[in-house]
Amino acid sequence: MSRVALGDVAVLVGGGLDSAVLVGELGRKAQCVVPITIRQGLRWEDVERYWLRRFLRALCAPTVTPLVVLDLPVRDLYGTHWSMGGRRVPGASSPDRAVYLPGRNLLLIAKAAVYCVQHRIGTLALGTLAGNPFADAQPRFFRLYEPLIRQALGTPLRIIRPYERLDKAAVIRRGHGLPLAYTFSCLRPIGRRHCGRCNKCRERRVAFFAAGLPDPAI
Repeated sequence: MSRVALGDVAVLVGGGLDSAVLVGELGRKAQCVVPITIRQGLRWEDVERYWLRRFLRALCAPTVTPLVVLDLPVRDLYGTHWSMGGRRVPGASSPDRAVYLPGRNLLLIAKAAVYCVQHRIGTLALGTLAGNPFADAQPRFFRLYEPLIRQALGTPLRIIRPYERLDKAAVIRRGHGLPLAYTFSCLRPIGRRHCGRCNKCRERRVAFFAAGLPDPAI
């Protein structure tokens, strides 16, 4: 966790473990935490938001504000891609590169950053982990993108990545005691449940095993 003093901070949050734990941790450190989720029309988002709202209610943190939902549809970009409801969702044996969504972080961070500036929030926090293979989630990307955002918006917005040296198992251990039963990590939900067979379900299962903890959501 960053040792800098935190006032108001926004967290770009989905419904998965990394960003949810980050909200929980910052809720104990910052004066005010604003969780921001961005609706893009991806096939799992409705279920993800359902569990995210339950997580935030169960968190019972007075410093955490109600969820902010912004819209940034990408159907015109992704078309018939599997993430929009198509076929061939990457399975448990698929490599991580199979779940790459082109430019997603580029878009999400830009939208959240504009919201922060408009609402005078000085810090935007991301739950990016170590070893992320995607080009728009690596340290070099952030070194180049953060100054560009500050220049474009004309403000000293700070972007922090407290988990940039951690893997998912370490984040799970940090989040032990938080309502992790209400986190969701699945590309092909069945109703409101994990499918147990997709790339993200495997990643979650492996991480909980490595953390030495049972997954309360399964």
